Amino acid sequence: MDHQLTVFIAVAECRSFSQAAAQLHMTQSAVSQHIKNFEIQIGATLLERTNKYVRLNQAGKVVYQHALEITGLYGRMQRLVDDLTNHAAGPLKIGASYTFGEYALPPLIARLHQLYPDIEPEVTIGNTAHIVELVKSNQLDIGIVEGQVKAGRTLTIEAFAKDEMVIVGAHDFDVLTSDSDTLARQLWVCREPGSGTREAAEVIFTQLGIAPAQMMTFSSTQAIKQAVESGLGLTLLSTLAIQKEVESGTLKVIRVDGLPYKRAFSTVITSTFQTKALQEFLKLLYEKN
Repeated sequence: MDHQLTVFIAVAECRSFSQAAAQLHMTQSAVSQHIKNFEIQIGATLLERTNKYVRLNQAGKVVYQHALEITGLYGRMQRLVDDLTNHAAGPLKIGASYTFGEYALPPLIARLHQLYPDIEPEVTIGNTAHIVELVKSNQLDIGIVEGQVKAGRTLTIEAFAKDEMVIVGAHDFDVLTSDSDTLARQLWVCREPGSGTREAAEVIFTQLGIAPAQMMTFSSTQAIKQAVESGLGLTLLSTLAIQKEVESGTLKVIRVDGLPYKRAFSTVITSTFQTKALQEFLKLLYEKN
């Protein structure tokens, strides 16, 4: 069953029997046989097959999501058993929202590799909502996010560092006043819904009494910075994300009463059982912050 799950996941993600076979170093006929046997065991057809594509049907989508959870739990179980040797090693699946993941996580991973070369980090960057969902489904060992996250019964959430959000404009941006009416007339370049940065921006708009007349959405912090540098409009970003640009003079912070807006970075974990690799990563994370 374990191998059949692996084969099924590969076919679902590659959308091709031949590509899945190449990825798994198997013959295409062997892959087809595994899928056939798996569908017999499940009692349902899971894939739509044509000459042009292979894709999941509704039953397949249900099985795919559960297959990811099962393989994630199996991998964690194996790592926990391995940890009885008290040696930090093996895969560590880390997810982070864009602000932390792009600007604070890379040096932390470098430090982790220096101290524990046998740990194999696998990093996923996404918006806060996406990272939380991956943690819930056991596809990640830990998530690092900004903004509000509801703990519920399955998640353990712990704030570990503070962050500050400010209004940012191009280096030559100049207004006589920074009152709410003037700011509302600007074009605002913001992250997409589901992002912790977008959530904070909406809170700031409410606090400052701003109802933007124009808003443009980007799903990348880097793209937002480049758009603002080009004079497209204003944005709200973490000071962590704009340090280099402010120092080089391509972006500047627009001073407004009531800012910076302070928020927290938090860790999101599901299991009470932590691998040795995760424990050592958390120590580094908390020590640094």
